[in-house]
Amino acid sequence: MSRRAAPTADSTAAEGEGTPVAIRTAAGLGLLSCHHCGTVWRDAAEGEPCGRCGTHLHRRKPQSIQRTWAYLIAACIMYVPANLLPVMITKSLLGSQYDTILSGVIYFWVSGAYGLAAIIFIASFLVPLFKLTSLILLAVLAQRHSDWRQPERAKLYQALEVIGRWSMLDVFVVSLLAGLVRIQGFAEITAGVGIAAFGAVVVLTMLASLSFDARLTWDSKDVMEDEEPEPRMASKERVV
Repeated sequence: MSRRAAPTADSTAAEGEGTPVAIRTAAGLGLLSCHHCGTVWRDAAEGEPCGRCGTHLHRRKPQSIQRTWAYLIAACIMYVPANLLPVMITKSLLGSQYDTILSGVIYFWVSGAYGLAAIIFIASFLVPLFKLTSLILLAVLAQRHSDWRQPERAKLYQALEVIGRWSMLDVFVVSLLAGLVRIQGFAEITAGVGIAAFGAVVVLTMLASLSFDARLTWDSKDVMEDEEPEPRMASKERVV
C-alpha cells in the first residue's frame, strides 16, 4: 500500500522532476511508542499494554485536543485577574501599596531600572501571552489537520517548551521578597491574590503544553487518509 506525506519543498521539487517521493511514517510501519517509558514496539495494536510498564499504547495521546483546549480556556480566564489584581502588597509606616504586574514594570521603568523592568515585562507578561497565543494556534491547526508550515509549527512547539520555565519569575520574586522583608511595625511584603491567579496561568499553560501531542502537527488530511499500519503479527516486538 502506498503512503505519502504532506508535500514539502523537497518532495514538490522532486515530483516536478518526475520522481515522486514517498515518506514512510512510524505509524505506517506499525511502530507505537509508549507515552510513559518511551519504549517503541513493532506490530502493537491500539490500546495494547506496554510490555515494559503496562501503559496502554496509542498512536497519539488520547483526547489530546480536548484536554489542551480545556486547559487553554481556563488559562485565558485566569489571565485577566492575573494582570488586574495585585500580586504584591507592601505595608509600611507610610501606608499600603498594591502592585500589579504592569504597575511593577512601570515603577521599575520610572525608577531607571530599565533592564529589570524589561525582564519582568517579558517574563511575566509577554511570555504567558505568547504561550497562550501559540498553543491556541497549534491546537486550531492540528484540529483542522492543516499542512500549513508544519516544520515551523514543530519548531514553535519546541520553543514553547524551552521558554515556558521562565514564566514563574514574578512568583519567585514575590516569594523571595515576602520572606526577606518582614520588619514588624516598619515594613512588610505579602503576596496578593493576583500572584495565585498568575501561578494558575503558568501551571495551566504548562499542562496544556504537556497535553498537546506535537505529532498532531504532521497529521495532514492527506496523510490521515492514506496512512494505515502494516498488518500486525501475533505478538509485538520491542524495538531497541
